[in-house]
Amino acid sequence: MSWLDSVRKKISFIAKRESPDNLWHKCPSCQQMIFAKEYEENLSVCPKCGHHGRIGPDARFDQLFDNGVYTLLPAPAVREDPLKFRDSKRYTDRMKEARSKTGEQDALINARGTIEGFKAVVGVQDFAFMGGSMGLAVGSAFVAGVEAAIADQCPYVIFTAAGGARMQEGILSLMQMPKTTVAIAQLREAGLPYIVVMTDPTTGGVTASYAMLGDVQIAEPGALIGFAGQRVIEQTIREKLPEGFQRAEYLLEHGMLDMVVERANLRAELARLIDYLCPGKKAA
Repeated sequence: MSWLDSVRKKISFIAKRESPDNLWHKCPSCQQMIFAKEYEENLSVCPKCGHHGRIGPDARFDQLFDNGVYTLLPAPAVREDPLKFRDSKRYTDRMKEARSKTGEQDALINARGTIEGFKAVVGVQDFAFMGGSMGLAVGSAFVAGVEAAIADQCPYVIFTAAGGARMQEGILSLMQMPKTTVAIAQLREAGLPYIVVMTDPTTGGVTASYAMLGDVQIAEPGALIGFAGQRVIEQTIREKLPEGFQRAEYLLEHGMLDMVVERANLRAELARLIDYLCPGKKAA
């Protein structure tokens, strides 16, 4: 045995402390490392640069409804895999993976509750569920949300986040565009407001249908909003697009949005709008 091995044996080493993998969050915008707890307490908004991170229905409902109290609406039953679609994986397998990952039945979840005392039905699209894509289930959930709002005589507020129509459902997914448009018309016939809050990203067939039909159009800061992708547009028109094209602030400047609201102020802003659009509708 060498003298070095002999010395090593006499030294007591302190075991390396293990830290949880979720202790830190790296901001995708400024690349700063933030304590996960601090990030969560700041509503998943980077305290350094203000980047608004993507959040799911549970977090959104907790932030929005009074005291985090709400009732989930049951997901409508729809025919799954109507086209028996398969690419590199079967559609049914992709659905199982998405449900296991998010704990949700599909990409749009509705809930009813109160926002600063005002009744509201709120729908939230989850981009984590197959890119928030719009298929039969999303279209049916949207209609169910509108019907619940009509029954409760309150506004329907939708938080959009989607890559567009769900390719695995082909033409059936595109049929959800007129379907949701008719539902919005029914809401207006009932004299109830339809408020859209576009979050990052809102694109494709969702933008081309219910995301752009709100009585009031709101977006979170920095949200990507558009129909076709920037690269596709540039290749089509053979021109370089302006800086910030398809971002919320650019669209506000060019008249496609009514306001851009930071997440911390969103609850109060929605309550103000509901109070203005539905006077006397405050819950008892």
